[in-house]
Amino acid sequence: MRVAAALQAKGGDEFAKPGNIIEVKFVKGESLSLTASRLLALMILTAGGDAWEDKPHRIRKADIRRGHKGNERITDMLEELHRTLFAVDDKSWRGKKATLRFSLISRSREETEEDGGEAGWIEWEFTPDARKMIQASETYAVLNRQAVLGFRSNYALRLYELGALRLHRRQATWRGDMAALRAALGIPPEVYTDFAQLRRKVLEKAKAEIDQLAHYRVEWREIRQGRTVAEIEFRFEPKSPPAVMETVDELDRHSRGRRERRYGTVEAPLVDLGAVAVLTNAPTKPEEKTFPRGSVRFGHDELLAIGRTHGGGWDIDMIANGFREHMGERIEKLRGVKLAAAWKGFCESWVTRRGRAI
Repeated sequence: MRVAAALQAKGGDEFAKPGNIIEVKFVKGESLSLTASRLLALMILTAGGDAWEDKPHRIRKADIRRGHKGNERITDMLEELHRTLFAVDDKSWRGKKATLRFSLISRSREETEEDGGEAGWIEWEFTPDARKMIQASETYAVLNRQAVLGFRSNYALRLYELGALRLHRRQATWRGDMAALRAALGIPPEVYTDFAQLRRKVLEKAKAEIDQLAHYRVEWREIRQGRTVAEIEFRFEPKSPPAVMETVDELDRHSRGRRERRYGTVEAPLVDLGAVAVLTNAPTKPEEKTFPRGSVRFGHDELLAIGRTHGGGWDIDMIANGFREHMGERIEKLRGVKLAAAWKGFCESWVTRRGRAI
């Protein structure tokens, strides 16, 4: 919750989702739809560090609709969240193994006045069981709001969350048998019963979306018993700084044509931000400085914080020297969000290659 509060205070598109909520199981193999999963992510983003408290939270309908004129889909999403049951392993009053079933949302209010328009709001409260899980979670995933809203496959969104949760662990992997895989991604037992179909319809599509929209890449290994795939192991690796820059560019683009760009059927236009700034005579913003030539420790608080958080205990200036060498002349073109994303990606890849210093 401290991380969630810090990201909320910082602003921007990053937010923390508790690991306990990411790994919660659905009852009877059910799963939330893609739109309901997005709404839940926005609810957690909005609640921030207060998600565990017994209090109502509020969000504008305009922040949910993303261009849809009507509010019918919001009503459907809320009702789906109310009726979907989740399950966790628990203990009974006698100390026996038990399964606890609960919903995440206890009640909600949706403004329905016709003149509400863009000013309409919804209000909700998390259930006591959900708040307890959120507060007790010792792990979290840092997600990107634009990426969450950009996914077109619910399975891709689920795998994206699982990957973000494990990315910074010593072993950035997830491994499980077919039953565990279906439970983790919310795949109904009667769907894609043939693994070749599951690979084509679920895994390959999810990987393509994650590689395009996430700050990391995903690979998987099929572990066989004879000719049968018995287990799957996913491996999550941070992207290189240039790849992170491409991802930031993609998230800034309109979603139209994204699938074609993903599979390389069209060439995305390149935009020279420096040329745009010259043509528009726009002054460089103070917060959009280039990467420092000297020590990062003096006068570069945001870059220093990123290095300390994602640098694995290594000397920040040592990582910075590696970053300058890796980027070469391209480093002079980095500004603002792209600079922060590229620096963060390099710090993460540094730790992946060399391990943690402490």
